[in-house]
Amino acid sequence: MATDARFDTNTRRSDHREELKALIEEIFRPLTAAQVIGRLDAGGIGNASVNQIADVWNHPQLAARRRWVEVGSPAGPIPALMPPAGNDSFDCRMDPIPALGEHTDSILAELGYAAADIARLHEAGAV
Repeated sequence: MATDARFDTNTRRSDHREELKALIEEIFRPLTAAQVIGRLDAGGIGNASVNQIADVWNHPQLAARRRWVEVGSPAGPIPALMPPAGNDSFDCRMDPIPALGEHTDSILAELGYAAADIARLHEAGAV
């Protein structure tokens, strides 16, 4: 394809986009993702794969960079990822995950609700 006049410039590739797409799909269809990446890498063609969620969680760099920590939760300790950005001046807070409704009353109080109003919200099933 590199010598095909239909594809030798970006404008011509755009003009023949559907033909190019069909050729690429035909060539890559029988290959695994790893084989496609290998061919693209060998050809010096920039590429990237889209990970499945399990691939992200199991990515070796997360473990190597110690991005996993254990946090408490109502169900017991669970693994959690550290925030993506860090700061040398302080450690990131990784507090326990609150139980459902654990902070409702204190938040409502901070918003100015009186204790009687909060009690009425509970009675009404609104919170």
